[in-house]
Amino acid sequence: MGRRYFGTDGIRGRTNESPMTAEIAMKVGQAAGAHFVRGEHRHRVVIGKDTRLSGYMMESALVAGFTSVGMDCVLLGPMPTPAVAMLTRSMRADLGVMISASHNMFADNGIKLFGPDGYKLSDDDETAIEARLEKPVKLAASADIGRAHRVESARGRYVHAVKSSFPEHLRLDGLRVVIDCAHGAAYEVAPLALWELGAELISIGVNPNGVNINDQCGSTDTRALQDKVRETRADIGIALDGDADRLIIVDNEGRVVDGDQLMALVAAGAHRRGELRGGGIVATVMSNLGLERFLAGQGLSLHRTKVGDRYVVEAMRAEGFNIGGEQSGHIVMTDHATTGDGLVAALQVLAQLVEHGRPASELLHQFDPLPQLLKNVRFAGGEPLKDEKVIAAIADAEEKLTGTGRLVIRKSGTEPLIRVMAEGEDSRLVEAMVDQICDAVRKAA
Repeated sequence: MGRRYFGTDGIRGRTNESPMTAEIAMKVGQAAGAHFVRGEHRHRVVIGKDTRLSGYMMESALVAGFTSVGMDCVLLGPMPTPAVAMLTRSMRADLGVMISASHNMFADNGIKLFGPDGYKLSDDDETAIEARLEKPVKLAASADIGRAHRVESARGRYVHAVKSSFPEHLRLDGLRVVIDCAHGAAYEVAPLALWELGAELISIGVNPNGVNINDQCGSTDTRALQDKVRETRADIGIALDGDADRLIIVDNEGRVVDGDQLMALVAAGAHRRGELRGGGIVATVMSNLGLERFLAGQGLSLHRTKVGDRYVVEAMRAEGFNIGGEQSGHIVMTDHATTGDGLVAALQVLAQLVEHGRPASELLHQFDPLPQLLKNVRFAGGEPLKDEKVIAAIADAEEKLTGTGRLVIRKSGTEPLIRVMAEGEDSRLVEAMVDQICDAVRKAA
């Protein structure tokens, strides 16, 4: 059957509209719980959430679903997505759930599922759960209904794990750091971890009220962070998104540093230490060609996947890589985490800043990116990418960019958008090709 509910990163949508309703969330709990029943032991699921208003409703609905099929629920409260992944594995749970729409605004929400190994579910598992959503689920006997309880030690356990990823011989003493937690899931744990490691800390985006998550803050809107870095003359700024699985950096001059530059820095450091596995890193088709050339200059490869950090992780596991990620800021280091972890990635960047003793504006500029342009075209329905004029526009652009650049056209997995990206050595040609394709898509949409 087709995938009605799951996109590139779990289930996501506008709250109280299908598929993000309490009714469907309860059914997801029942279907996922039934799918992960593995023997006679008492089954448990770990559930975390970010700070958006609908988190309470979705949490209650999921608990109702899981307990109805006999699963116990361990409730973490507001916690980063990577914390849920880590605790699912360390607490020997059968399943982990993160209630979050990541970098989206508060009106949206989502459900991300993790297997007992702490990794996001495969396409096969998600398809199997979708199939169960269409069928009646066997409910537990009255005496076997699951229980739910909250765990107060979860934050401390995650902070300890994150700090353990930082080199033991280093400290952040004397480093002035601004962190923007996007009024999201890391609003308590991220500042605490950085402060305990010695940073002189300035925190913004740490006052969630249910509706301000990702609102003019965080990794998708760094203006407040840039202003604060300049105002306080900080050494570096750290921006997380609503569920803290992605990272964007602002250097000491207030300039934004994306995931490609961060992967280049982290990979180069690991390569020097003899800790890089796989002979390179994994990134998506969206990563800049400049990153690929930078790695090639060091004898390293760039293995590309389709967009989505889950596909990056799948390739890393299959091919033996230990560093990968996305230009958008998902940085995955499987030596420390099973999924993208913005805080762990930030600590690796800070470690290099301390070790090298150079300003962030120098250290974080690892390569000159090629001119790259991404534009989104919203569409109401249909298949605009199958339109003959759109196909012709894409073919023309590919021909003109041959040998000097790349073109990536894809449908968003979370929104009704066509994403058009081009990069190349000639910025004017790149812009012309993107505009040409976008115009064709708009006419076809």
